Amino acid sequence: MYKSDFAKQAIIGIAILNPVTGIGFPLIKESAEGQKKPNVIILFSDQHNKKVMGFEKHPDVITPNLDKLAKESVVFDRAYCTTGICAPSRSSLMSGLYSRTLGLLSNGENTQVMDDVVSLATVFHQNNYNTYAFGKRHTSQAVDAGWDVHRSHLCNETLGNSYTEWVEKMGFGKEFAQDWAAEFGKGSPCSSYATEKLPTADLGTRISTLPENMTMEAFTTQLTIQMIKDQAKSDQPFFCWATFYRPHQPYTPLKKYMDMYDVSDWGNGRINGGTIRKPASLYEAKENIPPMMQSIREGGNKVWNVNKAFADEQLWRNHIGAYYALVTEMDHHIGEILKALDEAGLEDETIVIYTSDHGDFVGNHGMVEKSAAGQNVYEDILNVPLIIRYPGNKQKGKRTAELVSLVDIYPTLVEILGLKIPELKHPLQGESMAKTLLSGKPMKRKYFVSESWSQATVITKDQKLGIMLDPTDAQRKFDFRSFGDQFFIRKSDSLEIENQIQNDACKKDIQKLRDYYKDFTSKVPDIGKQEVISTSVHPKNQGKK
Repeated sequence: MYKSDFAKQAIIGIAILNPVTGIGFPLIKESAEGQKKPNVIILFSDQHNKKVMGFEKHPDVITPNLDKLAKESVVFDRAYCTTGICAPSRSSLMSGLYSRTLGLLSNGENTQVMDDVVSLATVFHQNNYNTYAFGKRHTSQAVDAGWDVHRSHLCNETLGNSYTEWVEKMGFGKEFAQDWAAEFGKGSPCSSYATEKLPTADLGTRISTLPENMTMEAFTTQLTIQMIKDQAKSDQPFFCWATFYRPHQPYTPLKKYMDMYDVSDWGNGRINGGTIRKPASLYEAKENIPPMMQSIREGGNKVWNVNKAFADEQLWRNHIGAYYALVTEMDHHIGEILKALDEAGLEDETIVIYTSDHGDFVGNHGMVEKSAAGQNVYEDILNVPLIIRYPGNKQKGKRTAELVSLVDIYPTLVEILGLKIPELKHPLQGESMAKTLLSGKPMKRKYFVSESWSQATVITKDQKLGIMLDPTDAQRKFDFRSFGDQFFIRKSDSLEIENQIQNDACKKDIQKLRDYYKDFTSKVPDIGKQEVISTSVHPKNQGKK
C-alpha cells in the first residue's frame, strides 16, 4: 500500500521532535528506528527570472511542471541571492556563507576562506549519503568538495568527461559550437571549435539545431534519471545537485520550444492575445539606470547589440521569446526528473528543491542578461525562485513572503534532517527556514543584504536601498559615484523605475536601511573580501603588487 516505511510514517503522522526548534516534523531521522534519511535533490537553473513561470501568472510562459511542483510545495516569494552572479551565489548555497566572507563577489576570485569551508556536499557525504552533481557547478576549492560522482557541462570541472566532450563524441560538436558562438564567437573550451572564429548573434539569440536529446539540459536529465534508477536499489540516501545551464545565455532554444511563442508582434500575452507581451519597462528612461547599463543600452557591448534591438523591435521579440522557450525546455526536463522519482518509488522519500542562482532582465529596464559588473539591485536579478517539496507536507501550495536566501538552504537541510556537521572554522551565516517550511512560523528577518563589488543592496519588506561601492578598474570609466545610490518603494513601484533617493519624505527610511547595512557589515566578517583586495586577484588590483 505504501511505497516505503518512511512514507507510511509520514502519512500516519509519526513525527520526530526537532531538538533545535521544538517542531514535530515528519522527516524521519536515521537514528529513529534505523530509518533511512530522506533523499535530497536540488533542481537548479541558471539565470531564471522568478516571474517567468506560469504559476506566477505570467501571461506568456509555459511551465506546467514547475506549476505542479509549486502546488505540492512551499513557495518562498521573497528569496534572494547573496550576489547577482553565478559563482558567488552558487558558492553561498554550497558553503552557507555570504559572498563577503568568502571573498567571492564576482566569478574570478580564489581565497583561503574558500579552502576553509566544509561544503554542503561534504556534510551529506559524511552523513552516509551518496552525493552527485550533474551539470554546471561553477564552484571551486573546498566549496566544490564532497561529490562521489560529478559530470559538468564545463570541461574544466570534469575534464575528459564533460558535456562539451560528450556532445562532440556523439557527433554534434558543430551544432553545439554554433550555439556557444552566439555569445562567444567560437566553440566552447576543450572542443574542436575552441579557436575557430564563428559568428555571434544579436542579443546572443539564435535557434539551436541540436537534437532534443543532445542539449545541455538533456545531459543533466539523463544522468539524473539514471542515478535515480540506481538509487532506488540502494540502502543509502542520496544528495543530488542537478543543474541546468539554461535559461542563461547564449539564448539558443530548440525550434520545438521557440514555436510555442508567437513573436511576430507585441500583444496582450500569449495566453490572452496570441503574441507575447512587451516588457513594461522596456523603454525606461536611460538616465534612470546605472552607468554601465546605460553603456550597454547605447551598444557598448558588441555581443548584445541592444541599440540594434531598440531600432528593430523584432530583435527584442526574438530574444524574449527565446528566453521563454528555454524556460519551457528546462521545465520539460524538470518534469522528466520528477516523473523518474515517482516511477522509482522515491517521490515520498525525497526532498525536492527548485531554485536558481540569480535572474535575468528579459527586456526589463531595456536590458538583456544580468549586467553583473554594473549593478546589484534589481528584483529581476536578485529575487530568485525557491520551491521546496518535502514528504508529509501539510502546507501544499503555501506561499510565504518571509525574507530568505540561498545561503539559508544549508542550515535548513542540516536542521530538518538532523545532519551531523564538523566543527567549522567559519560558522554558517544563513538562517534555518525550518520553522517557516514545516509549520509556517515567521523567521522575522528584518532585512537582507545582497552585494557585489559594484553595489550593496539592503532589502526589507517594502523597500530597497542600493548603495554604490568603489568601482573596479574595469568599471572606472563609468561614473558610479556621481550616479549615486538608489531607493525604491516596492508597493508603489514594482517596476523599480522611480528612484526616491532624493525624496526628502524618504530620508528617515533611507537612513534606516543604511543603518541595517552597517549592522550587516558589523556582523558578517569580510575576511575573504579583504584578502582579495590585498592581492592582485580583484580586477581593481590587476597588475599591482
